[in-house]
Amino acid sequence: MRDWLAGAAARHPDRLAVEADDGRLTYAELDERASELARRLDVAHGEAVQAPASASLDLAVLLHALPRRGAALEPLPADASAAPPLRAAHGEPRLDHPAEAVHTVVRTSGTTGEPKRVELTHANHAAAAAAAADALGSAPGDRWLCPLPLHHVGGLNILVRSAIHGTTAVLHQRFDPVRVRAVLEAGEVTLVSMVPTMLARLREAGLRDAPGLRAVALGGGPVPPGLLEWAAAEGIPVTPVYGMTETCSQVVAGIPGRVLRGAELRISDEGEILIRGDMVAPGALAADGWLHTGDRGRLDAGGRLHVEGRFKELIVTGGENVAPLEVEQALLTHPAVADAGVAGLPDPIWGEAITAYVVLSAPVADGELEAWARKRLEPFKVPKAIHTLPELPRNAAGKLLRDRLARPAH
Repeated sequence: MRDWLAGAAARHPDRLAVEADDGRLTYAELDERASELARRLDVAHGEAVQAPASASLDLAVLLHALPRRGAALEPLPADASAAPPLRAAHGEPRLDHPAEAVHTVVRTSGTTGEPKRVELTHANHAAAAAAAADALGSAPGDRWLCPLPLHHVGGLNILVRSAIHGTTAVLHQRFDPVRVRAVLEAGEVTLVSMVPTMLARLREAGLRDAPGLRAVALGGGPVPPGLLEWAAAEGIPVTPVYGMTETCSQVVAGIPGRVLRGAELRISDEGEILIRGDMVAPGALAADGWLHTGDRGRLDAGGRLHVEGRFKELIVTGGENVAPLEVEQALLTHPAVADAGVAGLPDPIWGEAITAYVVLSAPVADGELEAWARKRLEPFKVPKAIHTLPELPRNAAGKLLRDRLARPAH
């Protein structure tokens, strides 16, 4: 497989490849710096090199230099301490890579347990880039804003896909709603990836217009009620996407979800979403050749996917199965509830007691939220307790950390 950066540099040497807080590089400049670094990397073939995932030019250079030594990048949270070994290497950097070679090692978000290391190949990234173009389109002048952390697949893939398509990656060190609002309203980008909590914060920050923006790729968790309606009313083009680290990001787009080019999807007899395709990490496939996602879902008559939550998150209360997502969505329809998370706590009577945690934007009367939930949920789904918190535990990508939530309130 031909080196993506070398190809982009040959076709568009003067086009901006990456913009970050510490500068900008054209494709010719990025290619030159990647080759220079590759000549000094003392790494073994097949090695995964750990490095802090700062949104910087240095990370972009390292991302493209390592494959030229037959190695892979393993980005770590930006506060981690690690650096690639440097000294004179032997031989010129390679610009042809086996499709099955590992390109990056990315850790899962760990929302339901310990993060897992997922090895993504060159072929995985190429297929995922094609799927992203299917979902969001691709144009030569695209500028893709990344306010997501680069140690997660949704952020890192913006750098990779920009090189594959020869477009510009715009990196922010962290998500700042005021800054992102200014960028969007100034028409400086055509694409942006974010999670629902980020879009909700942009609504709170007063985002009203985003000229030139073709799509907001919105993934990483359920979308709060009313958020898509607000975006549509403001003319902000949102494309909800579904995917995971093991699929090298999105494989489904839209609500309900259309399966993207190159991916296959079916629902098991138990209701689990199964996926296969060239974007799926080889090590994530089960013996039957499918990725077992751990997500519950269904396909409608048109073959579109409806995601219904994680199997691991099901609450078994009084012999009934309850999806936390359904309870959260009911609570989020209340105008004073800014955020909500639901978990099952051990209970001697119910087995698990449905327990809700909410962040309020305005005061509510005693029992008001319980009454609101009773009008919208079956009786066994109504929370046994609702606690108010200043904020919910979320990871750097904005995903709810339910295992931290499922602890008794103090």
